Amino acid sequence: MLSLTFLGTSAARPTVERSVSAIALHREGEMLLFDCGEGTQRQMMKYGVGFTLSDVFFTHFHSDHYLGLVGLVRTLALQGRTEPMTLWGPKGGQRILGAMLDAGYERSPFEITVNEVEPGQVLNRGEYDLEALPADHGSHAVGWALRERDRLGRFDPDKARELGIPEGPLWGRIHKGESVAVDGRTITPAELVGPPRPGRVVVISGDTRPSETLVRLAEGADLLVHEATFSHEEQDRAVETRHSTAQEAAQVALAARVRRLVLTHVSARFSVGAEALQDEARAVFPETVVARDGLEVDVPFTER
Repeated sequence: MLSLTFLGTSAARPTVERSVSAIALHREGEMLLFDCGEGTQRQMMKYGVGFTLSDVFFTHFHSDHYLGLVGLVRTLALQGRTEPMTLWGPKGGQRILGAMLDAGYERSPFEITVNEVEPGQVLNRGEYDLEALPADHGSHAVGWALRERDRLGRFDPDKARELGIPEGPLWGRIHKGESVAVDGRTITPAELVGPPRPGRVVVISGDTRPSETLVRLAEGADLLVHEATFSHEEQDRAVETRHSTAQEAAQVALAARVRRLVLTHVSARFSVGAEALQDEARAVFPETVVARDGLEVDVPFTER
């Protein structure tokens, strides 16, 4: 299972309808948190997101993306947490997050480590990688891409039976790439297992202007989460503040040939009536939705 829960979708400040930036990503029983705007721990409770997270990944250190960390950590401490937590973000994270945590409350009962990453750095997480993507939003900002490793190819049970291979451990060994001997014959995986199947890819842009680099790094993604702070009518404002319009986000999705686009980081003026942003984007890339707080998006496997 791979899914995202949008905990906060407003840009810069919360509104009555929207909290500020935070996304919970669930993958095979693991939960990763991307950004942690103010009130994130309450949003997690409201939308049924558990607190069993070990890592928080920040895109940059504007206050609407990290100010909720103290509240989250304090809530976890009051719940008796003892497991360590790791924070990841671009340059400046150790100084900014460290100072905030030191000033925010009494000493945490669990260890908190802050790691800084460079754009292009890849974190090996076993069954998947997390890559810090360059973002065009000032000197120290990143997006994040989760890329699963290739899956095993499809195993052909009917052909296995035809070859007289008894169902059980031998099937598993062949599926994992091991040749086996059956009645004096050697059966190779190539006879029963198809080519490797690609894993899923989720790209989270962070706050950014559109870029050819992002198009290249998001190529073929199953899901692109892209900021859409402004409408096309506010193009000049988007350029000035190094944000994107809904139309620009859709153009990135189209150029990158992603499967689906979710827009977030919506200006407060669109807190109600974000359909205008959705319509603007869908005119370019039809498979688009504008996230609302509490939206859950599943990312299924697809055959390519």
